[in-house]
Amino acid sequence: MRVTEIFHSVQGESTFVGRPCVFVRLTGCPLRCTWCDTEYAFFGGSEQSVDDILAKIRSYDCPLVEITGGEPLAQTDSNILLRRLCQEGFTVLLETSGAVDTALIDPSVRIILDVKCPGSGMTDRMHWPNVERLRSQDEVKFVIQDRIDYDWAKSILDRFRLTERCPVLFSPVFDVLDPRHLTEWILADRLPVRLQLQMHKHIWAPDMRGV
Repeated sequence: MRVTEIFHSVQGESTFVGRPCVFVRLTGCPLRCTWCDTEYAFFGGSEQSVDDILAKIRSYDCPLVEITGGEPLAQTDSNILLRRLCQEGFTVLLETSGAVDTALIDPSVRIILDVKCPGSGMTDRMHWPNVERLRSQDEVKFVIQDRIDYDWAKSILDRFRLTERCPVLFSPVFDVLDPRHLTEWILADRLPVRLQLQMHKHIWAPDMRGV
């Protein structure tokens, strides 16, 4: 597998925010979101076997692991890595764009599905069956750039009845949408969603890697 980085930090996003976590960032992504903050993971990286990746993860002695990217499911062996992690008893999070079919993922994996709002420029790449199969253990994330994105995200909540199925995260595009504005919209509409800020960008420099 091609790996950009493996590191130990605290979760900056999701309902696991603040918890120590091992991150495995796989290389490559078929999408090009306008606001992407991990373009360095599009290319490069190093070839590592699943066994080598597992050994590195174990060395941190941390029960929570997230497989991310890029788009981790763009690499076919990612399903093998996810399954092995589940078999070893880790709590496994998968951050995925929603553009690649999630049907074959080990059922123990907690999927964090990023639904692409219009501002991303990638809405037409969504594989909507991924949204339809979300379970209570999963999470769905909307990265919101402006009011257009917000209103569109609300329509998706209604279309799929998402707040009845799993936690829903609304995240403002960092340094683009003022979190206060997003907060005010959520409160005004009484939305049962979770406001998500990228905590790691407030602890370290926003462009710092390996955190």
